[in-house]
Amino acid sequence: MSLLDLLEPITRLLPEVRRPERAPPLKEKLLWTAGALLLFFIMGQIYPLGVDAARIVSFERLDVLLGSRTGTLITAGIGPIVLASIFLQLAVGAGLLKLDLHLPENKRRFQGLQKFLAIALSFVEAIIYTSSGYIPASASSPIFGSLFFTQAAIALQLALGSILLLYLDEVVQKYGIGSGISLFIAAGVSQAVFVGSFSIASQATGVPAGLIPQAIYYIAGGDLITAVWTILPIVFTAIVFMAVVYVEGMKIELPLAYGMARGLGARYPIKFLYVSNIPVILASAVMLNIQLFGMFMARAGFPLLGTYINNQPVNGLAYYTSALPSPLLITGGYPAYLSYILQPNEILHVFVYGIALVILCVIFGWFWIESTGMSARDVAAQLSRVGLQIPGYRQDPRIIEKILERYIPVITVLGSIFVGILAWFADISGALGTGTGILLTVGILYRFYEELAQQQLFEMYPGLRTMVS
Repeated sequence: MSLLDLLEPITRLLPEVRRPERAPPLKEKLLWTAGALLLFFIMGQIYPLGVDAARIVSFERLDVLLGSRTGTLITAGIGPIVLASIFLQLAVGAGLLKLDLHLPENKRRFQGLQKFLAIALSFVEAIIYTSSGYIPASASSPIFGSLFFTQAAIALQLALGSILLLYLDEVVQKYGIGSGISLFIAAGVSQAVFVGSFSIASQATGVPAGLIPQAIYYIAGGDLITAVWTILPIVFTAIVFMAVVYVEGMKIELPLAYGMARGLGARYPIKFLYVSNIPVILASAVMLNIQLFGMFMARAGFPLLGTYINNQPVNGLAYYTSALPSPLLITGGYPAYLSYILQPNEILHVFVYGIALVILCVIFGWFWIESTGMSARDVAAQLSRVGLQIPGYRQDPRIIEKILERYIPVITVLGSIFVGILAWFADISGALGTGTGILLTVGILYRFYEELAQQQLFEMYPGLRTMVS
């Protein structure tokens, strides 16, 4: 009996969001999507009972990648959902799980196993967050006078927060537009960009926290040069945003023909970002795990990856593979930030971080296409299975594979290098929302726009829905 058969009774008992009996109209989908987004923002403002909020130090990159807010109910964010999905997709791609996901029954079993694993990881991650001290429990007013009970209560609340996000993601998929995971990531990054640009809250020096109000403040005081320096992170954010939008449209279209129907043809698009943002997500996740594992070892008295001050690495491998601090967090603004990164030690930090990020992106980009059915061999088999061939060549998957080998490996490496360099540039230039966050958000918004346009088309021509369903 396989692991899937053993877990089948449990996965069948897990609660599930019921599918709508009719296709919701576009306005209703937008309302469900907005409702899930509102709940996400509310949960990001609620601290679990027993947490010492004054001692929380967050990793901005962790919050961006996981659609989370450190210390609140969504501290783990979508981390358990994403990890469960990645683990199972890699297991299926590597043949560890024998599942043909084209069959409805196997697809249902896969989704049930993914939900079970995500719930289990929610509790595992919540326990790690609390036991490592990353989410500190209040020692001054512990629940029922017990620090252990306080940590257990915090872990339970964090786990339930992630589980609620899991079901909100399911609600958005079935009743809203797009996916809840993408929605929460884009919302977190957009919030960071908006607050960083327009916040009117005053700093200790009396200067507004938002970059645009800061620039206005300096212009009003006659300090035009400082105002220009202040606005640079927004300029770099716009540059990265436009670069990603432009590259999203770059692709090679491979002509195809139907072997059994003369005159009918198609095109197979190979986008420059063939593996999308997956390489930079996985590379950033590895670097984050180095930070978290290094902090755990340092707390245990074995600072093999570096020493930490206020949960931040100050030397060692953990330090050199960590992202640079945002200019918004440095007293003195962008000029002080430039002086900081031009120090000899920080120059080394900048280049080691960039090289490590690009190398990891290439490794994970290649690994992803080989394990998820996107390699030239897998694509050739898929095209051959539906009767497609290269015009002028006989119908043989080996020929299609040989032609695809000219494009897919090269584009995979170049695309992975590009997203790595762009994320690195955004990070060192101080772009708002971090480089990874901007890359993710642009891709998410691009797909959201495409799906919104498709839904509008279905509203205008209802008959199209039955043709493509």
